[in-house]
Amino acid sequence: MLFNSPAFILGFLPISLVGFFTAGRLGGTVWALRWLVLMGLLFYGWSNPALVLLLGASILVNHLLADRIARRSCRWWLIGGVTANLALLAWFKYANFFVHDVLRLPAVEFNIVLPLAISFFTFQQISYLVETSRGEGDRPRLLPYAAFVAFFPYLIAGPIVRQREVIPQLLATDLAVPRTESIADGMTIFILGMAKKVVLADTFAHYADVGFAAADRGTSLTFVEAWFAVASYALQIYFDFSGYSDMAIGLARMLNVRLPINFASPYKATSITEFWRCWHITLSRFLRDHFYIVLGGNRRGALRRNANLMTTMLLGGLWHGAAWNFVLWGGLHGLFLLLHRVYPWRVPVFAGRTLTLLAVLVAWVPFRASGIDATLAMFRGMAGLNGIALPQMIVHAFPPLAIIATAVPALPSLGDGRTLSFPEVTACLILGWVVVLALPPVHELSQRTRGWTLTASFAFTVQALFFAPNATPFLYFQF
Repeated sequence: MLFNSPAFILGFLPISLVGFFTAGRLGGTVWALRWLVLMGLLFYGWSNPALVLLLGASILVNHLLADRIARRSCRWWLIGGVTANLALLAWFKYANFFVHDVLRLPAVEFNIVLPLAISFFTFQQISYLVETSRGEGDRPRLLPYAAFVAFFPYLIAGPIVRQREVIPQLLATDLAVPRTESIADGMTIFILGMAKKVVLADTFAHYADVGFAAADRGTSLTFVEAWFAVASYALQIYFDFSGYSDMAIGLARMLNVRLPINFASPYKATSITEFWRCWHITLSRFLRDHFYIVLGGNRRGALRRNANLMTTMLLGGLWHGAAWNFVLWGGLHGLFLLLHRVYPWRVPVFAGRTLTLLAVLVAWVPFRASGIDATLAMFRGMAGLNGIALPQMIVHAFPPLAIIATAVPALPSLGDGRTLSFPEVTACLILGWVVVLALPPVHELSQRTRGWTLTASFAFTVQALFFAPNATPFLYFQF
């Protein structure tokens, strides 16, 4: 089930809220938690009920493992628990990749269906086991733990939260007491997040898909076509995932639970290090705490520190998908981070933002492309190796452009391939980049500004929600 579908908005959400507060009023926190678990399992199993067994088994086994870890203080239980979780994730997500792309055995086919959200709830439970071994936070009973893992606002695509951030809130005696302010605030954040998705992200998705599909086919993209596609995808993935995170935070707020912020204007970062402090903050935190620091962090000299950093980013890339292009994406970000650490140049703020954004845009290419060949095709276009072309209408209106660009009837791999596609996509890109570079994020807006923003976007959101042919899945559902 998708947050941006009429079934969720008109059916699942109101039933969840009414049932939650009714259960809390009649049976207290215990029954409210039982209702949350039921809604989480229903939400997760909506498209494939069989997967509920996988999620339920994962919750039960990890709770038992945490109990053994806490009672016996034995590191082998922790090692065994983490290994079991990673093995489950590796089987579903990486078995075919390892056999076909690493061992190159094309005759072997496992026909494995990747369970929805397995990367997110696996990482969340690994974090829980590690924190239990360190004595961090209280060890909850099975019911609050199940509600923590199966909490439907973040179950599918995060944020990746720590148990001490959520479980104490779930155990509050006034958890299921309706609060007008929380419901109103959560609903506002949810609707603004949905506007990011259905109005902005889905618009830029069309422009990005056309360009990257052309690269997948081996089409020679010109300079403008390639850069417009990459710039569109950068906006698409930001509005898509930050929109989902806002919707999750808003949903949780309606249920009297506060979740951590997952995005903090990452495209305004003045360095690649700052970018990773602002992009998918909870994943960055998880990779730092459970990979980088575990590998030794920066405690064993510069050479080991750099190796740990690169290893962490490669693993972060592989976490996003079982393909070499995701490894390349992680490797590029690892390289950028190393360069920033080795050569911490002091540059003006504008120059720092420009260089950081350029590095991020370049790295998005392998992340979005279908494979290495498509990545190289897109890079050739971005480098201008296939020439620079502009629509005749634009060149005739601004004759000096003829010095650098070839006049063509239309750019076939930009938008709908019409003459007017160029000004249309240009105007949308300008608007999108003004939003991310000049405006504050949703959580920093004043109540008055949120109200104006909500009013301005509401009609477009309703139109996209109810009159689109189908609801478009969130990008991070595939990870």
